[in-house]
Formats: sequence, structure tokens, C-alpha cells
Amino acid sequence: MHFIGELILILLATTVLGQIFTRLNLPPVIGQLLSGIVLGPALLGIVHLNNTISLFSELGVILLMFLAGLESDLNLLKKYFKLSFSVAFIGVILPVVFMTTFTLLFHLAFLEALFIGIVFAATSVSISVEVLHDAGQLHTKPGVAILGAAVVDDILAVVVLSLFTSFSHEGGSSGLTNNLALNFLIEIIYFVVVWFIFKFVTPYFMRYAEKFEINYSVVIASLILAFTLAWFADITGLSAVVGAFFGGLAIRQTPQAKEVKDSVSAIGYSVFIPVFFAGIGLEMTFASLSKDMIFIIGATILALLSKFWAGKYTCKFYGFNKVDASIVGAGMISRGEVALIVAQIGISHKLFPQDIYSSLILVIIVTTILSPFILNYYIKQKSIAEA
Repeated sequence: MHFIGELILILLATTVLGQIFTRLNLPPVIGQLLSGIVLGPALLGIVHLNNTISLFSELGVILLMFLAGLESDLNLLKKYFKLSFSVAFIGVILPVVFMTTFTLLFHLAFLEALFIGIVFAATSVSISVEVLHDAGQLHTKPGVAILGAAVVDDILAVVVLSLFTSFSHEGGSSGLTNNLALNFLIEIIYFVVVWFIFKFVTPYFMRYAEKFEINYSVVIASLILAFTLAWFADITGLSAVVGAFFGGLAIRQTPQAKEVKDSVSAIGYSVFIPVFFAGIGLEMTFASLSKDMIFIIGATILALLSKFWAGKYTCKFYGFNKVDASIVGAGMISRGEVALIVAQIGISHKLFPQDIYSSLILVIIVTTILSPFILNYYIKQKSIAEA
């Protein structure tokens, strides 16, 4: 029952701080992130990340990405696929180059520095989705570009991670096997299966679920689909959020989409999603702040600039105006749970030194916290320009 007490504190803190930031005309997600910092080891130390909180956080991000898929216009996503791929590709290359070069200055081996670059190649779109949703910008050109780029970015990051772990000195793999080619084939098969489910299975599956004479049968069926796609994505070496996002896209094409969205929003935003955002804050600690200050500041600046520049200048090349291009750049900054997962894989495979791990996590969290501030700033600039 100890977890129940922690859950009460998390929900109370995320609600109160979220409301405070809403009153300040700032994204409530920032307050939810800060609630984890306040309750966690960084300040009060009364709540610590444990398996149950991690489980709730994982469910939270899956539900959040499922809802993002539900709210995404697939036609717009198709329309901006070239843009999304370009933003994602440049958004992987720049962080790898910037962070690898910077980390080499701290006398790490090349492969260790390269892996740290790969950690910061990842993008977590979940926080950007929340900010865009609150501002009514999710269905705009920048919003669709961010969603599309984040999905492609995650796939590219996994491919790069698979390549690195296959050829590194420690070996290992994030996929089902230790064979890179076989893993890549499995991932291709996964997306073929997802396309088949999207095109042929989902409409009939949801129509059949509607015939069940039990409460929320349609919602249950949609969650089964989302969790199944997320589970198999994780098994094949992809991030679970990719599967959840495609699950949302599949449900969106059905007549039951609105019912599903309303019900899943109630489930997610009442418990699991607040715990996810608080969980990011719970990871934060100030233990290595003074020792590794130069690394933390330099890595944070480069992590911010590499993603921001990649998104901004790629979008300007595609004809976006300055503010919209900046919104895309800001939306790609957050590393969040994706980078944390990649970092965890790295430390488990001993791909970089243990003593730099805490600083690495701190940089990921700082960029994640700064991301909604930066994104919200450019959204306000857009509102002023359009007024």
C-alpha cells in the first residue's frame, strides 16, 4: 500500500503545480515535471522512482502517444512525409556530430563518445504533443511536421543504435537477435504487419467489438490493439511508443474514434500521464552538479541547438516561415523517455563509463524540462504574429 501514498502525492502535486503554471499562461506539463523534482531525490526525497511508478509511467507514455495518433491527420502526415523524414534525418546527424565531438574533449574513447551522441539523437515527442495540444496547434503544419519527424526520428535512432551495438566492442543488440540484418528484416516485417492491421484488420475488429454487450467494449478493444502494437514494437527492438502511435492512427480511421478518444483521455490524463511526467522529474538529482558542471552546461547547450537548428533550418528549406520553422525546431528538442531508454541500454552494455551516467541523465532531463518553455515561447510568437 506504500505506492498508494506515493500516488496520492504525485497526483496532488501534478494537479496543483499544473494549475499554477496554467494560471501563469505556461504549459501545465512543466508543473507536472517540476512536481517530480520537488517530491523526488533532487529536493524533498519523499518519493523515489520504483518499479510500480516506472510501470505507470510506461503506460502513461503509451497512452499519450496512442492519443497523439488518434488526433493526427494521416492525410497531412502523408503530405509532409518528405519534410518529416528530412527533419528527422538531420535531427539525428547533428546531435551525433555535435555531442560526439564535444564528449571527446573529456578524454572518452571514440566509441564511448559516439554512443553518447546516439543518446542525444533520440527525440521524445510526448511533451511537445502536450504543449501543442494545449495550444491548439497539433493539427497545424508545424504540429504535423513534429509528429511525423518524431516517429521517423525514433526509427532512425533505433537503426543507429542497432548498428552501433552490433559493431561496438561490447556487442549486443536492442532487437530479437544479435544479427543486425535479421533484426532489420524483423523490423521491416513489423511495419508490414502494422500496415496490414491498419488497412484491413482494425475496421472489422472495432466493428466486431461494438457488438459485445459489455461496458466500454470498444474502448477495451482499442487498448488491446494499442498495447499489442506497442508490445510487439518493443519486442522487435523499436520503441513501444511507435506501436502505440500507429495504434492511434489505425483507430482514427474508424467511426468509433471519438468514443475511444474521450474514454482513453479520461483514463490517461487522470492517472497515468501525470505519473509519466512526474517520473521524469523523479530521475533528477543534483549530486554531480558541481563536479561535472562544464560537461553538463556544454552538453545541454549543444543538445538544445542541434535539434533546434535541424528542425528550424530544414523547415525553412521547405518554405516554412521563421516562426513555424522555429516551432518545429523547438518541438524536436525534448529527449525524454526515449533518450533515457537508449542511455539505459548503453550502461547495461557498458558502452560508456558509469561515472558519466548521472550527468548524462541530468542533461536529458534539463533539455526535456526546457523544451516546453522554448516551444511555448514560439507558439506565443506565432499568436502575436497572427493577431
